[in-house]
Amino acid sequence: MKIVSFKICPFVQRVTALLAAKGVEYDIDYISLKDKPQWFLDISPNGQVPVLITDGGQALFESDAIVEYLEEAYPRLQPDIALETRATNRAWSYLASKNYLVQCSAQRSPDRDTLQERSAKLGKAFDRMEKHLGDQPYFGSEIIGMVDIAWLPLLHRASIVEAHCGYDFIGDRPRLKAWQKTLLANDLAQKSVARDFDEAFSSFYLSDQTYLGRGCDVADPCIGGPCSTDACC
Repeated sequence: MKIVSFKICPFVQRVTALLAAKGVEYDIDYISLKDKPQWFLDISPNGQVPVLITDGGQALFESDAIVEYLEEAYPRLQPDIALETRATNRAWSYLASKNYLVQCSAQRSPDRDTLQERSAKLGKAFDRMEKHLGDQPYFGSEIIGMVDIAWLPLLHRASIVEAHCGYDFIGDRPRLKAWQKTLLANDLAQKSVARDFDEAFSSFYLSDQTYLGRGCDVADPCIGGPCSTDACC
């Protein structure tokens, strides 16, 4: 099978992380979203990545549909969970994917005020997950599952930003921090992105055009975590 990808797309990473977790081999083609080739537009009704081309030649689009296909086509990551749990897990996975672009927007913030406003939106999703996470290493389980895969792109990117300039999207959320540490402790994040991912990510999100790239004022107590005042909320 083949994945059509843009290197720093979180929706693509969700798909490739699932393939890596399942041990499924695939080829990958990278395209430029500024200059989309016609062959790609011919197979992608929405003109977006990822697109998965199956072994049978069928082009699948939309990451939610692709990961659902992969979960059905190959052995499940968590085969013995109830239907109700499986449905709930899809909902928690959706909460992650609908915040991919929220995080992307925050990372591209040109100034402090914009970053605080956009980070607050992402923080609401992080707050919900913080309250729901338990003591198990993965989401409700001792083994990795579909929710973990869905949240990996958010947590992976948060770790890169924090390492670059100290800005902490996760903030004072200890369960989320522990979960992030668990997910990044293995090589799944690295397996699911291009070798030059960090460079490509930094050149777009951490350039001198962004507040994060210019080295934001991380000493500000309102930045990066739950705010105790209404100054940034």
